[in-house]
Amino acid sequence: MHPMNPQPPPNHQDDYKLKDTKPKLGERWPHGGMRGGGGWISSDRATSTYDLVEQMYYLYVRVVKAKDLPTNPISGSCDPYVEVKLGNYKGKTQHFEKKTNPEWNQVFAFSKEKFQSSNLEVFVRDREIVTRDDYVGKVVLDMNEVPTRVPPDSPLAPQWYRLEDRRGDSKVKGEIMLAVWMGTQADEAFPEAWHSDAASVHGEGVFSVRSKVYVSPKLWYLRVNVIEAQDVESQDRSQLPQVFVKAQVGNQILKTKTCPTRTTNPLWNEDLIFVAAEPFEEQLVLTVENKLNPSKDEIVGRTTLPLHIFERRLDHRPLVHPQWFNLEKFGFGILEGDKRHEHKFSTRIHLRVCLEGAYHVLDESTMYISDQRPTARQLWKHPIGIFEVGILSAQGLLPMKTKDGRGTTDAYCVAKYGQKWVRTRTIVESSNPKWNEQYTWEVYDPCTVITLGVFDNCHLGGNEKPPGSSGAGRDSRIGKVRIRLSTLETDRIYTHSYPLLVLQPSGVKKMGELQLAFRFTCLSLANMIYLYSQPLLPKMHYLHPFTVNQLDSLRYQAMNIVAVRLGRAEPPLRKEVVEYMLDADSHMWSMRRSKANFFRIVSLFSGMISMSRWLGEVCHWKNPVTSILFHVLFFILICFPELILPTIFLYMFLIGIWNYRFRPRHPPHMDTKLSWAEAVHPDELDEEFDTFPTSKPQDVTRMRYDRLRSVAGRIQTVVGDMATQGERFQALLSWRDPRATSLFIVFCLCAAVVLYVTPFKMVALVAGLYLLRHPRFRSKMPSVPSNFFKRLPARADSML
Repeated sequence: MHPMNPQPPPNHQDDYKLKDTKPKLGERWPHGGMRGGGGWISSDRATSTYDLVEQMYYLYVRVVKAKDLPTNPISGSCDPYVEVKLGNYKGKTQHFEKKTNPEWNQVFAFSKEKFQSSNLEVFVRDREIVTRDDYVGKVVLDMNEVPTRVPPDSPLAPQWYRLEDRRGDSKVKGEIMLAVWMGTQADEAFPEAWHSDAASVHGEGVFSVRSKVYVSPKLWYLRVNVIEAQDVESQDRSQLPQVFVKAQVGNQILKTKTCPTRTTNPLWNEDLIFVAAEPFEEQLVLTVENKLNPSKDEIVGRTTLPLHIFERRLDHRPLVHPQWFNLEKFGFGILEGDKRHEHKFSTRIHLRVCLEGAYHVLDESTMYISDQRPTARQLWKHPIGIFEVGILSAQGLLPMKTKDGRGTTDAYCVAKYGQKWVRTRTIVESSNPKWNEQYTWEVYDPCTVITLGVFDNCHLGGNEKPPGSSGAGRDSRIGKVRIRLSTLETDRIYTHSYPLLVLQPSGVKKMGELQLAFRFTCLSLANMIYLYSQPLLPKMHYLHPFTVNQLDSLRYQAMNIVAVRLGRAEPPLRKEVVEYMLDADSHMWSMRRSKANFFRIVSLFSGMISMSRWLGEVCHWKNPVTSILFHVLFFILICFPELILPTIFLYMFLIGIWNYRFRPRHPPHMDTKLSWAEAVHPDELDEEFDTFPTSKPQDVTRMRYDRLRSVAGRIQTVVGDMATQGERFQALLSWRDPRATSLFIVFCLCAAVVLYVTPFKMVALVAGLYLLRHPRFRSKMPSVPSNFFKRLPARADSML
């Protein structure tokens, strides 16, 4: 098959389309704040909570403590624990050794949909290792007498209950403090509660099924400007050294170029850029090395510097002043491997080091930017909106692993926007999990993307390998959804079912559907409109830009740092999850992606082709009325050339008004046809899922193949960028971004009016003088039209 020859895709488009849903969302509950999965928004920014999810009712049982428990007459001690039972569902607290007044303070939640009994039983037992656990006492509560709590009511006060014997006829020694109430998932006890949905999970696995909110670490650029060194001596005093500097921060290692001349005072003046996470745990280690021969280097000096001593540079701050640092000189012992060293104050290195917080590191080199804010808090601006998302449920998830000989899925959902990552609880052994959890983010720029991914939890214990998996202990990816906020109408609730699509070596596969409800609320329309004229990134980004290679390397290092930090949380957000959410493999070569970007460009010329066909029909008088009207317009414009520009702007204004009827009603989603995922050749899929470097056996073929993939990956990115620019032109009048299109058509109307009343010669003179203005009157910052154009959405959001 020719690499650019399209194939007719199979007829699966109906399964891959976005579907409207009509969930029974909760009502607005007015109170002083908004709760979003662990985060609160002040009352001046929101007035409701949990109205984007279906209300799920739970029976909450808080086991606080017990007192005066009887001891075992044989052992003389008591190792108590509590078992909460509702029908066939049981939950247990931890046990305490030799304690008659234990305190648990643990909450159990039982879903109302799964109630199997009208009585709640709370047992206190004495744990025995050898024999069966002894019965201490119990409390039985009638479900009909349980009160209902609705936030923002205060938590229900616990009370003491006397323990009863097995038959419940008489009281026994000991009391237990309980609080029992009916509530919803909006209850503050919900995230930390033991859930009956995870009744089969025990031990440490309980922590991995709970919902959590994560905050990624603050990332800084560490700019090390290596200027020069003085009094560098090599081991061989008869020969001048030819040195270079190696800098290391954690696992990041960069080197300067070797000084071209042999001298004791080498000069480099090179910038080395690293990524550092706050709090700073790594140090900057600098070694000056002498190149003895192409395969051997010797260390002639070394220094270790903590990162917190360096100045933090912001936009309005001048360049930091350089400093001299003394090098630690290694002594030359007789035996190899001698570790003696001494401080040589004559040998020193000249550096200019600073921490730059005017960039956003993680999303800077991707098309799916989720946060435009710089790291430095001093450069933050006020939020312009609130984005709320209700993660409702998933439908028809495929089995991801086998457990006890049967296929099953333990699904959870992760959402990432800005520095805030959220993770829903894991619904155990369900192909149709219901989460109904709502989360909230502050929005600082509408031209950003939120990413939601569904994963299978493989860390609950006792799981077998998934069929066809390459290794155990990795959370399998089920699918991903991206939503660009600028494509949403403000204050509108969107309820859709998104297909979860994953590309596998066998082709594209639908893993299920994710049901979401979300809303973008605007806090200040004026600030949002003003934002369209501002640069995407702070001023420092344009005054000292990075190269493409630097951005790729820095983003890779930033992703590793974030994965390590989030992996240290409890429960950990694992590396494979972070990589999938951040599109770690988006820059790898793929014939499928290259073809998709190529046909994106081809589709841009369809409008020009249609226009040329229409002109051909006019010239050939296919429609006499149209040809006559065109001739009349042609003569008018020739006689009055000053009407050309206003007519063009007026025409674009009318097109924008006409296209309003056909504006997109749904946000974009993963498009398999656009991604060329269905028509891809099996051999191309084999190439896409090949390892890098390739696993081909021939050495020469491997070298050439890897080189081809590396070069082609760059070409693929350039082609994609070209397609993105063309699609942004289309977005001007397509109402994909309703605010941007409104601004543009208003501008067109104003421009048409101004050009009608202004002489054409004056317009041409002003435009020419503006384009030919002196460089002193030019700014390094991008212009307002450029900033506006870069904020327009492209179809890259729908790429799979």
